[in-house]
Amino acid sequence: MSEVTVKTPWLKSLGDMPSHLEYPSWSMSDGVLDIARRYPDHIAFDFMGKTTTYKRLAEEIEDCAKSLRTIGIREGDAVTIAMPNCPQAIALFYAVNMVGAIANMVHPLSSEKEIEFYLNESKSVTVFTLDQFYSKIEAIRQNTSIVNVVLASIRDELTRPVKAGYMLTEGRKIKKIPEDAPVIRWSQFIRLGNSCFWNYKVQKKAEDPAVILYSGGTTGTTKGIVLTNGNFNALAKQVIAVNPMFRPGDKMLAAMPLFHGFGLGVCIHTMLANGGRCILVPRFTAKSYSKLIVKKKCNFIAGVPTLYEALLRLPNMEKADLSSLKGVFSGGDSLSVELKKKFDKFLYDHKCAVQIREGYGTTETVTACCLTPPHMAKEGSIGLPFPDTYIKIVKPDTDIELPYGEEGEILISGPTVMKEYMNHPVETAKTLRTHKDGLTWVYTGDLGSMDEEGFVFFKGRIKRMIISSGYNIYPAQLENIIDANELVHMSCVIGVPDPYRMQRIKVFIMLKPGVPKNEETKESILSYCRKNIAKYAMPKDIEFRDVLPTTLVGKVAYRQLEEEQLQKDNQQKTSSNEDN
Repeated sequence: MSEVTVKTPWLKSLGDMPSHLEYPSWSMSDGVLDIARRYPDHIAFDFMGKTTTYKRLAEEIEDCAKSLRTIGIREGDAVTIAMPNCPQAIALFYAVNMVGAIANMVHPLSSEKEIEFYLNESKSVTVFTLDQFYSKIEAIRQNTSIVNVVLASIRDELTRPVKAGYMLTEGRKIKKIPEDAPVIRWSQFIRLGNSCFWNYKVQKKAEDPAVILYSGGTTGTTKGIVLTNGNFNALAKQVIAVNPMFRPGDKMLAAMPLFHGFGLGVCIHTMLANGGRCILVPRFTAKSYSKLIVKKKCNFIAGVPTLYEALLRLPNMEKADLSSLKGVFSGGDSLSVELKKKFDKFLYDHKCAVQIREGYGTTETVTACCLTPPHMAKEGSIGLPFPDTYIKIVKPDTDIELPYGEEGEILISGPTVMKEYMNHPVETAKTLRTHKDGLTWVYTGDLGSMDEEGFVFFKGRIKRMIISSGYNIYPAQLENIIDANELVHMSCVIGVPDPYRMQRIKVFIMLKPGVPKNEETKESILSYCRKNIAKYAMPKDIEFRDVLPTTLVGKVAYRQLEEEQLQKDNQQKTSSNEDN
């Protein structure tokens, strides 16, 4: 291995932490059942005022597994779970694993056509969702191979007082499902397991496929990422190893969704495989998130930068006591230097002894594989690789390693690397490549650099890079600069086609409250940009927005802004041609 490939220096930075970890050969469900035997009376999760112990969770997983076998689920089958963070989804996820099937994780808020694609791509014959999403499934059912639709309900997991309030508010919005609808209700489903007494457990190993998550991959086309038991179990070991302050019973606010590697891998499986306590959040809002942090005295929270940006603006956080927090993690999108400074000050002002720690990863490695250490950070860095994880920087799309400090494509190798892209062998071969060092590397499509101490610096997506007048321009770097302006709350930079420059720079800006959206404000920001941004990277246009669009996991949806701008430009061309 060449000198510019740095193995994890966590040993040096955290004292007596081992440089290599031992990983279990068992399945995810075996790991959680082992914890249930060791800590039967510990709380596994809280859900809207109701708690479930590890002992009870283990019973629910086994009951659910028996029912899965009864309705015909067999080893290797794909079972689609289109549910929010709720108790039924947790039991079901591990039960699917227990019977040797593969959990196909889908966001229930996806469009009908997206759900149809996920069902067909995975060849699922059974789908689990909530009653409130039934109409979506029914609308596309005839276009799929689905045999069983199982419906759960949030109200079934609530205590009586909470249920009464729920039915008067959210429950009233749910359309009544016909009695003769071709579905299995959750209660019926669980009762079916009463006739199953044996052969419902399938022994699976670390290398066996267990989960399908969806991502655009390195080409932007939606693909199913096949992840193994070993991928998730390795992540659970690594996350705890780089957070030595964790203790069984510690509480994690699990608001990131189950269909996302961050939510499923870190907020759920890492906690449940180590005796932690998940505070399940079925429907995320910044306000509900902020209330639970304080009310539940959470020890760990994880989120995307837009979440932390929103928390800064909430009036109910002004007097919040955050002294219980041991870890605050940001991932899923680039955390600007300016936002980190603002949020670190916010944490300090609210009695929190830790600072926000930025991580980095891809769904091809489940989620995070790199994290800022708890006691040391470098401005703009996404931290150090996890134990047993290697990161190297190469000339894009090659195996030529670059010197320290030089920008190139980020490659990752380690125990969390995916098995394959489902049904896409060509894309798999492009993304997973074995080098002369004998390691298999994920070509992330991300640009970054590494310093001599092993700290990694993320620059942006290769595909998001803007080329203007022959110069390479990275939107994340411009957003960092613009966000630091005293008038700006948040920004998003895109490239717009230009006949002369190839692309010109446009920036969408959310102003701070009370700042007027006028030409004077625009000129003030442009003047600031001229002092801080190179001439070739200067924005040519600024558009003010009340809010910036976000994806289902809260990232700024820059592609949506690009599409809106393209449509706008096309309309203007059409109008101009008609006038001529």
